[in-house]
Amino acid sequence: MTDWTMTRRSALTAMAATIAVPAAAKRSIRLIAGTYAREGGKGLYPIAYDPDRDRWQVEAPIPGIDDASFGVGGGPGGAYFLVREQTQGEISAYAPGWAKRGTAPTKGADPCYIAFDRASGCLAVANYSSGGVAFHRLDPRTGVPGDPVLFDHVGKGPNTARQEGPHAHWVGFSPDRRWLHSIDLGTDTLYAYRFDPTARTLARPVAAWHADPGAGPRHLVHHPRLPRAYVVCELSNTLMTLDAGADGRFVTRSRLSTLPAGYRGASQAAHIAIDPTGRRLYVSNRGQNGIAVFALDAAGVPTLLQHIASGGDWPRFFLLLDDARRMVVANERSATLAIFAIGPDGRLSATGQQLAVPGAVFLGRL
Repeated sequence: MTDWTMTRRSALTAMAATIAVPAAAKRSIRLIAGTYAREGGKGLYPIAYDPDRDRWQVEAPIPGIDDASFGVGGGPGGAYFLVREQTQGEISAYAPGWAKRGTAPTKGADPCYIAFDRASGCLAVANYSSGGVAFHRLDPRTGVPGDPVLFDHVGKGPNTARQEGPHAHWVGFSPDRRWLHSIDLGTDTLYAYRFDPTARTLARPVAAWHADPGAGPRHLVHHPRLPRAYVVCELSNTLMTLDAGADGRFVTRSRLSTLPAGYRGASQAAHIAIDPTGRRLYVSNRGQNGIAVFALDAAGVPTLLQHIASGGDWPRFFLLLDDARRMVVANERSATLAIFAIGPDGRLSATGQQLAVPGAVFLGRL
């Protein structure tokens, strides 16, 4: 009886082990790609990635969501916010499944970036061509933006072709939620707005940092742990490292070129992103058509680690999928998304995978 009992238990244990051995399947990663209609985009493109099979699939575009140049999720009731980049700018809130809940004007031209403070239900939009920031309060149930309070920037820069007036290109709330910052490419200025999340108000902006004249600052990212920020300058193709102060202002710490040594062709730096550990930073260069990878030391000081071709023409945007160790690069003019593997040291390697998405200018993760 003892032998039979032990055998039975052993068999049951073996069966349980057999059932438990396979690793849990990784959840499919869902993305969206916003596109320009004038460059062949047919709307918003859903994209699925299966990490187990390393397989990508571009699904049929969702019509009617045209010229979505930026978006953020996490709104009330699962709302996702997308701006429509047009002369009469708009921002819309969408339900899961992409039914439109409502739209509000941004009261400016060509909105291109969104900042969202989830706890207060406040949202800010950078209006590029008209050069200002729209501040919206959201409906707490649906997430539909209300009519905005508009803050216009003033001034110009020395580049008469690109800096004839203000061009707000980025907005973001500070990590301590005391400030909204906006970068203006046209005035070479980073502005600070005092933010009251309880009253849901913004104060008038003050200049918090000045880029080098003609540099054309474009986007900013914060270090995840240190009082550091990094600004990519489009016109000068430079990466600026800034010390961030509690008063919302910044001081230049260092500057580096985003281009390979010896490169003399035309180029415009575009997007910037930092990995969650604060150890690697990435910048895309349009024209040179590459991604620059920088290592960040314990003090957040960058040094160049790698230059790699972007896998297409005009890499306007890219998305880090750190958990999947992948980067997706939106090459706007070649109508392709290029997939890169992220190595243990943060270096990129081309996988050879290309997805056809015409006019891709924005990528978001759902």
